[in-house]
Amino acid sequence: MTATPLFATPLWQADLADAALLADLAHSVRSLAADDRAGVAWSREHAYRGYTSYASLNDLPRRDPAFADLARWLTAQARQFAAAAHLDYGAKKPRLDSLWVNILKPGGSHSGHIHPHSSISGTLYLEVPPGAGAIRFEDPRLPLLMHSPPRSADAPEAARNFVHVSPRSGLLLLWESWLRHEVMPNGAKADRLSISFNFG
Repeated sequence: MTATPLFATPLWQADLADAALLADLAHSVRSLAADDRAGVAWSREHAYRGYTSYASLNDLPRRDPAFADLARWLTAQARQFAAAAHLDYGAKKPRLDSLWVNILKPGGSHSGHIHPHSSISGTLYLEVPPGAGAIRFEDPRLPLLMHSPPRSADAPEAARNFVHVSPRSGLLLLWESWLRHEVMPNGAKADRLSISFNFG
């Protein structure tokens, strides 16, 4: 008898090994947090514990050469992920259509969400102090499980209802945009810096 796993949900992981680029990006993120009044105001109004350029800046790769370099690397990674996940874009290729920065202060989190109107989403971690919160991915079948019993404590990741990934500096994660995820509370004593993005 055989049990065949069906409907796999791929999560792409890669490392940006360019320490100079990571440092340049972190410097730029802190500069944006100091200068972007609209982003600071939006973060405050929406009780975001820290700073995000999500609703204020949509042209970072044109503003800053470090973000332009990052955009090229992310595009190459997204194309590899799309091929590995068997995503058929026809004659087109994944196109980076939004990119924003995040500074998550101690105690900050981000509740469960998806990224509508996109096909691939992801995050690159720049600075991750000890104790920074994990990102948690949710089994997309969860609302349909009804009377399904909980998974055993020793279940492999592919069989769990939730999977936590601990961030680290330079870690890139890519997933299909419909996959619900959340950022667990930042238990560190310092800020966590990351860059998030969507491909259409």
